[in-house]
Amino acid sequence: MRCRNFSLLLILFALTAFTVTPTAAQLHAAVDVQTPAQAPAASSAASQSLTLQEAEKIAIQNHPQLQAATYLAAAAKAQVTEARSAYYPHAYGSATGVEAETNSRVTAGALNNSIIFSRFAEGVTVQQLVTDFGRTHELVKSSNLHAKAQEENVTTSRADVLLQVDAAYYNVLKAQAVLQVAEETVKDRKLVSDQVTELEKNKLKSGLDVSFANVDLAQAQLLLVQAQNDVQASYAELSAALGFADQKTFQLTDQTLPVTPPSDLSTLIAEAMRNRPEIISQQLDVSSAQSYANAERDLWLPTISAVGTAGLTPYRVEELGSRYAAAGFNLNIPIFNGRQFNALHAEAQAEAGARQQYLRDLQNAVVREVRKAWLNANSGYQRLALTQQLLDEADQALDLAQQRYKLGLSSIIELSQAQLNATQAQISQASAKYDYAAQLSALNYQVGLLR
Repeated sequence: MRCRNFSLLLILFALTAFTVTPTAAQLHAAVDVQTPAQAPAASSAASQSLTLQEAEKIAIQNHPQLQAATYLAAAAKAQVTEARSAYYPHAYGSATGVEAETNSRVTAGALNNSIIFSRFAEGVTVQQLVTDFGRTHELVKSSNLHAKAQEENVTTSRADVLLQVDAAYYNVLKAQAVLQVAEETVKDRKLVSDQVTELEKNKLKSGLDVSFANVDLAQAQLLLVQAQNDVQASYAELSAALGFADQKTFQLTDQTLPVTPPSDLSTLIAEAMRNRPEIISQQLDVSSAQSYANAERDLWLPTISAVGTAGLTPYRVEELGSRYAAAGFNLNIPIFNGRQFNALHAEAQAEAGARQQYLRDLQNAVVREVRKAWLNANSGYQRLALTQQLLDEADQALDLAQQRYKLGLSSIIELSQAQLNATQAQISQASAKYDYAAQLSALNYQVGLLR
């Protein structure tokens, strides 16, 4: 009874396959259509060869993210000069012309020399800060630390760009390897479909065998279409990682198999704490914020400055001389300003405290990311041997399945499953190498070695 039900099930499946599955001629025509579409990509890829080192060099010179970080570092460096300018004399020239009414005086609105003389005069005034009891020193120190933090941000941006380039480069190689597997799979399954079709014509195989062979060929064609799309998409990612607006196609140089990953996780974490430019930048920003808070505290301290002025008065009334000169000093002592200085100091201290907590959070995140990258790299390294073993077993099983099918000892289902297993093993083996290379690059990034 069970054998009869199984036979009926096979008959129903065969009828469904004949109604849904395209004919062998249609499938073979689809294969012929796909093959020429690969020619332009191949000719375009041959236009320019590219190694990983060359790709990294192009990205460093061309990527807008890195260029923007460089400009920000230059702006921060200019702020140091701005803060340091308080140490130097400030000189400016003046020219004043006045036509006043006779006996005209200022009687409201100011406390100064109220009399106004008609005159025209020009002169030079020089001001020099003598001391503000350390506030300018703290401002210069804060600006200098911030400039160094921005320089570390340039290093961070460079590492980000290199990580993107490495990942995109290996992704292209992976997609090309999968495409090669897909092309070989289509060829092999087309051959099986042709053979089974001829055997069916000679009444040596059933129509069910032809249907299964055609289904396998259609699956291979779908795999080929997806692989071709993945190759073009990976080229788009690589072009963007290199800083290009449009897509470019390269002939990539294959990389040697990476070495084994490091075994000591604690050493990697300690190295990341020392080397990660994000941590160094955040530490410098914490110190910068603390120095700025000290500068805001010093607003309550007095400032002493010297001033000198001299000039000529070629047009004047009799009461004025033909030239003038004066020198003096100025002492400013803050007394009360509505607690503005207290609020500025409290704001700066709170900002420094926030940056300290951001640093803690960043350090925790780095430890977590280093551990994850280390685990991924070790897992990827183990997959190298496992996928090779899987491929060897799948190839052996496929050979046995083909021999059994030729001898009539098994059904087309067994051969179809063996073909599917072999294809999956080939894709896994082709992907494992480049996945591990990308994971090792990510580990180097997390440790701070990718610069």
